[in-house]
Order: sequence, then structure tokens, then C-alpha cells
Amino acid sequence: MINVYKNSYREKSIFNTQNIVLANIAWAVLAILYFLLFSAKVPNTEGILRRAEWYVLGTNVLEAFAYLFAGILCLRNWRSSKIVSSRNVWLAIGMGMLSYFLGGIFFGFQEIVLKKEPTLSLGDIFFVLTYILLGVGMIVAVASRRINLEAWQWIIVLAIGAFGSALVWLLSNLPENQQLAAQLSPWEQNVFQFVNWFYVVSDVLLIMIATTLLLAFWGGRIAMSWRMIAFASFFLYIADMWFKYAGNRPDYQSGDILEVFWVLSGVLFGMGAALEYDASLSRSRRERGRKRA
Repeated sequence: MINVYKNSYREKSIFNTQNIVLANIAWAVLAILYFLLFSAKVPNTEGILRRAEWYVLGTNVLEAFAYLFAGILCLRNWRSSKIVSSRNVWLAIGMGMLSYFLGGIFFGFQEIVLKKEPTLSLGDIFFVLTYILLGVGMIVAVASRRINLEAWQWIIVLAIGAFGSALVWLLSNLPENQQLAAQLSPWEQNVFQFVNWFYVVSDVLLIMIATTLLLAFWGGRIAMSWRMIAFASFFLYIADMWFKYAGNRPDYQSGDILEVFWVLSGVLFGMGAALEYDASLSRSRRERGRKRA
């Protein structure tokens, strides 16, 4: 009777997996519509084309809550003793999501409140920490599964890594990069170059790991969560590459349409965590049922 009550409560809870996934999808749709409808620049009082401050604030809110919710869901997996994947994997990814949330807060504060170009900000500390934590979590996930890819699959992984590296090299040699660096002090230039290269190298490594996950986990219920994580990494790469291109221009202002991929990346990380949690509970219930039988 107690077990029946617990199962019934789980199904009726507003925080069940179905509702969490639907909430994430709704947040993604809202973000896409918001970026599409309101991202156009309009002349300000000085006749300069700028995006409305309320719009830029809204993009920061959409992004912040996506990563905050994803972080909470990942840490829920870490606390669960029934989770299929290593709990340390979800601890690292969850802390990475929360670090990205904090980085976005500082980035937005510098741009919206302080009215400064967010070339370098306190948020970069948290963004760097995000990539380190995500890399550790995904590498541990790959290593713990004993992945054995075929030769053609490794060729795909290497090809994507080569393409990502070529794109990074192309964007790094744009004239805008040199103009932006010239406006900084020598110390700031060194920090800017280090952070800039750290981001792009991390992006390439992440999409290679994501490709490995995508090729290795292409079947089964448990694999669905890691496909979401893989696509989240690809979306993060798309947004980062756009920022590398557009963010180095003197007239850059956040909120371009392609930056919606940052929001979508956070949404997919959260969905991946929720699906892993649900699949782990289902697997645990099946194992208990077999033991009783």
C-alpha cells in the first residue's frame, strides 16, 4: 500500500519528468519567439541603431533561468543514489551550469547597468570555470562507459574537430580582433588573448566529446539523456562562435538572433538531466520488481 501511494504521488507531482520536459520546451519556444520578434535594432535619441534595453535585459533573464534550472536538475541527479551514470559526472556538469548562470549575471550587469563593453568582466572567471567543469564531467562520462567506436566513427569525430579548429582560426584572424585588442592595456591584452583562446579550444574539445557521445549513445532510453547533452554542447559552440565573430566588433550589442542558442543549450542540458533521472528511477523500479519475482 505504501509503495502504491508513493508511485501515485510521483505521477501526480508537478515536478515529474513530463512536466519538467514540457517546461523546458516552453522556455525554448518562448526564447526563440522573443529573439525573433524583438531583436531588431532601432534608432536611439542620437540616431544610432541600438536594441532596446528591456530586450537585452530579457535575453539575459531567459539565459540565466535556463542555466539555473539546468544546474538544479543536474545536482538533483548528483544527490540521487539511483542515478545510472556516475554521480560525479552530474556534480561537475551541475556546477558548470551554475557557474555559467553566475557568469551571465556579471556579464549582463557590466553591459546593462555599468554601460561598459563586456570585453573582459568578472563573469569570465565563471565562464572559464564552466568549461573546465563541463569538460571534466563529459570526459568522465565517456571514460566510464568504455566507448568503442568504429574507425569511420573516429574519422567523423576528427573531421568535426578539424572543421571546428579551422573555423576558430578563421574567426581569430578577422581585422576586428586586432582593433579590439589595440584598445586594451598590455596586461588586459594578455588576459584577453588567454581567455579568448581558452574559450575556442574548449569549444572544439567539447564538440569532439559531444560527437563521441552522439555516436556512442544512439539507442536505448538511457542514451536519450546523453543525446540531449551532446546537442546542448553543439548549440553552445554555435553561440560561442557567433559571439567570437560579432562580439569583437566595436558596435557589438548582445541579443542577436543566433545568441538564442545559448538559451537552447541550457534548456537541453536541463532536459538531459531530467531524462537521465527518470530513466534511472524506471530502471531501479524494474530491478526491484525482478528481485521480488
